[in-house]
Amino acid sequence: MTEDAANYRHRVLDIVRARGIARARDVIAAGVPPVYLKRLTDAGDLVRLQRGLYQEPERVGENIAHDLAEAARRVPKGVISLISALRFHGLTTQLPNAVWMTLRQGARTPKMDTLRLEIVRATDSVWSVGIEHHTIEGVAVPIYGVAKTVADCFKHRRQVGEDVALEALRDALRQGRTTAGEIMRHAAIDRVGTRIEPYLRALQ
Repeated sequence: MTEDAANYRHRVLDIVRARGIARARDVIAAGVPPVYLKRLTDAGDLVRLQRGLYQEPERVGENIAHDLAEAARRVPKGVISLISALRFHGLTTQLPNAVWMTLRQGARTPKMDTLRLEIVRATDSVWSVGIEHHTIEGVAVPIYGVAKTVADCFKHRRQVGEDVALEALRDALRQGRTTAGEIMRHAAIDRVGTRIEPYLRALQ
C-alpha cells in the first residue's frame, strides 16, 4: 500500500468512526477520491449499507438493534417483520437500509424524520399470529418468529425478493430454527402454502 493510499484509508476510517454512518459526500468533501470507498468495502474495512452510506462492519449489528428498539418505541402498533426480522433471527445476509414493520390494515402510517421505515399491511387475523417479544435496549420489541417470518417473505416476495425468501426457508430448516410443519401452518394463514410446499419437499 502506498503512503497516499494509507493516508486515504486512515482518513476514511476516521470519518466513519466519528460519524457512525458516513455519507460518501462527507468523505469526498474531506479530499478522499471516491474510489477508496469501493476499495475499503472490497477489503472488508467498510460495509455499504445503501448507495452513499458506509459503516464499519462490527458496528452494523449495533445500529440495526438500536433501530429496532427505536421503531418499537415510535410505532407501538407495529411488528418487526420481513428483512428486519430475518436479520434479527440471523437468517439473511441482507443489510436492511430501513426497519421493516407490519401494521394492521387501516392503521395510521407513522411519519418518521430520523428513521426510515418500510411498512406492509395485514388483516387482523394475519397480523396477530406469530408475535414474539424480545428486549432490546430495555424495550419490549415485537418481532415475528422464524416460521411466521419465512411465510411472510413468500407472501411479500415481490417486495423482499424470492431469493431472500428461499434463503430464509433453507437456513431456517438447516439450522433447526423451526419445522416444516410450523412454516406450513403460517403459510396456510398467509395463503402461500401451495407456493412454499414444493420448496419444502425439495429441501427434505
